[in-house]
Amino acid sequence: MSREVERAVAAKGAFPLRLEGPRLLVRSFTVDDIQPTYVAWLNDPEVVRFSNQRFRRHDEETCQIYLSGFEGSSNYFLAIVLRESGRMIGTMTAYCNEHHQTADIGVMLGAREAWGKGFGLEAFSLVLNWLLARSDIRKVTAGTLAHNIGMIRIMERAGLRLEATRRAQELLDGQPADIVYYGRFKDA
Repeated sequence: MSREVERAVAAKGAFPLRLEGPRLLVRSFTVDDIQPTYVAWLNDPEVVRFSNQRFRRHDEETCQIYLSGFEGSSNYFLAIVLRESGRMIGTMTAYCNEHHQTADIGVMLGAREAWGKGFGLEAFSLVLNWLLARSDIRKVTAGTLAHNIGMIRIMERAGLRLEATRRAQELLDGQPADIVYYGRFKDA
C-alpha cells in the first residue's frame, strides 16, 4: 500500500482489516459479531474485572452504538477468531491519533476457556506489528490496572516498556489501584 493510500485509508476510518497468525485471525468486528455470547462476555464480572466495562450493563443495542462509534474514524474495533473453527474468542481496539502518529491498543479475551493459552499475546502482537509497520504510526501504547498480571505479561512479551504509573488512579473492589502504561516505538 502506498503512503498516500495508507493515509487516505487511515483518515477515512477503519477499512476491513484481516491479520492472520499461526492460530488466530484478527479481523474487523462487524454487526454480525454482536451475538449473545459476545454480550455475555461484557456482562461477565470476571471477564471485565480490570475494565471500566464492569460499570455498565450491556445489551445488543449498546454494542451496536459502540460499534457505530468506529465508523468514519481512524480507529479499529477488531474480532479475535480461532482460525481452525472460526469461533470468536475476544476483541481488540486500536485508537489511532493521526496528529501524533500514535496508536493505543487494548485486548479482551472473552472466552474464558481461551485464557492462559497465549492467544492474547498472539492477537496483541499481530495488531502491534501491523501498526508499527504503517508509515503513519511511530509509537504504540497500552495500559491496564497493575493487578492485571496477564495483560502486563502480554505487553512486556510484545516488547513494550513501562513508561508510567498513575498511583491509586482507580478503585478495584473498593481499594485504590495503580494504572500502568506501556509503550513501544517503531524503531525499538
